[in-house]
Amino acid sequence: MIYIVEDDSSIRELEQYALQSNGYETTGCEDAASFWAALRSGRPDLVILDVMLPDEDGYQILAKLRADPACAATPVIMVTAKTSEIDVVKGLDHGADDYLCKPFGIMEFISRVRAVLRRAAAAVPAPAASTLRFGDIVLDDVSRTVRVGGVPVELTFKEYALLHLFLEHPEEVLARERIMKDVWDTDDLLESRTIDMHVRTLRQKLGAAGEAIRTVRKVGYKLSTEGSDD
Repeated sequence: MIYIVEDDSSIRELEQYALQSNGYETTGCEDAASFWAALRSGRPDLVILDVMLPDEDGYQILAKLRADPACAATPVIMVTAKTSEIDVVKGLDHGADDYLCKPFGIMEFISRVRAVLRRAAAAVPAPAASTLRFGDIVLDDVSRTVRVGGVPVELTFKEYALLHLFLEHPEEVLARERIMKDVWDTDDLLESRTIDMHVRTLRQKLGAAGEAIRTVRKVGYKLSTEGSDD
């Protein structure tokens, strides 16, 4: 089942028709309220989510989905007229699996849906319980919390995923290509500056402990007690 959250009825009906013609079951939602009502009846395989909605915007909906353990892994494609780089980064940072800008072709739309569903089906479930530590940094996968020296640190969805990757591979150099693939699920290094922006904010939020995220010049980053190449 694919939920389509779109307040423009003509676009919503077009997306539903295209998906149904390709064998997918769909439920259309004109606003956040109708989406949350539909969600109570069952979790979808994919959410097609517009950004500009009359009650809650798509970023708020996505943030709530990712904060809910029952829906945290539900694939989401954001479909919006917002086309600036900062809007795309914001959507991906909140945990979107893909970002499709209006106007779009139906063939591209169906191709993106298939690709996201394939990736979701191939994903390996994360361990049910895990605590990762490095120095004063403690990440708890059960409660999805991060503490530094016992003090809680609020991270965005992508900042959490980035820190998780570093903590899983301490003292290991992580190439930019690998970080883009593991955290953003893309091989497009044209957007690799996204990594630098997130590393910078992650370091700031971790305070002194963030200095352990070292830059490896022309390669990537590593979580280490050694010096960086800065």
